[in-house]
Amino acid sequence: MFTGSMVAIITPFDRDGRFDEETFRKLIEFQIENGTDVIVPCGTTGESATLDHAEHKRVIKSCIEQVNKRIPVLAGTGSNATSEAIELSQDAKTMGADGVLLISPYYNKPSQEGVYRHFKAIAENVAIPQVLYNVPGRTGMNMTADTTIRLATQPNVVGIKEASGDLTQVSQIIAEAGEKINVISGDDFLTLPMMACGGKGVISVTANIMPGEVKALVTAVNENRYHDARKMHLDLLELHQSMFVETNPVPVKIAASLMGLCGDHLRLPLVELQPDNLAKLKKVLVRYGLTQA
Repeated sequence: MFTGSMVAIITPFDRDGRFDEETFRKLIEFQIENGTDVIVPCGTTGESATLDHAEHKRVIKSCIEQVNKRIPVLAGTGSNATSEAIELSQDAKTMGADGVLLISPYYNKPSQEGVYRHFKAIAENVAIPQVLYNVPGRTGMNMTADTTIRLATQPNVVGIKEASGDLTQVSQIIAEAGEKINVISGDDFLTLPMMACGGKGVISVTANIMPGEVKALVTAVNENRYHDARKMHLDLLELHQSMFVETNPVPVKIAASLMGLCGDHLRLPLVELQPDNLAKLKKVLVRYGLTQA
């Protein structure tokens, strides 16, 4: 269910900092029209850390309504408090999400046993497909391959979004648990090498602004057209890198704004791009034909 080109969709805000539902629904249509396979609301790219619980539910509900079962919705419901993650996941299930994306506990820095018990508790308490999310750069700790492989035996755990940047770790998970769970790239610039190892797709930041191209790359790999996939991978590399010239999702939201897809409004502590980085981003967007000089 959760394979292919998946977008970690941005959450647009209006000038007063409120959730811009009308624009959000248009962004979803833009994704579906361009072949995106799964919509992932309320992830890191969706600024979930600054959404209160009511807003979190509203974003997910709006996404489910707009998608209207045309493609799966994988709702971000992770937390560093196990009880809160269970509550958010149950809410997403009740609203009709097809699955939930669960970041590993951040800030607490639990042991691997603590990480295991956290995800096991969610899997045992919420009967919905669950994709785990390992992103050490955000959480301050790495969920090891052994822990992921151990969790793959849980019936509700169907995948892992791997953003450790460690292809050896990814390969170990695929080698030992690839028949039980889908391994998904959490880094756009590692989509090709991870899929070459047996990964099943990407949860993409770049797809917010170039969904068709990200889908084309994933399709090329799935069709074993590796010459084409390699060319697409290299062609997209500069754009992928520009999406992280500062902390995600600042660059991609600014890029989407410059393309006329949404406003550029962020919530503190995130702020606008620094002038030199904004200039770099604008040049990249022009080179890719996404904006005019």
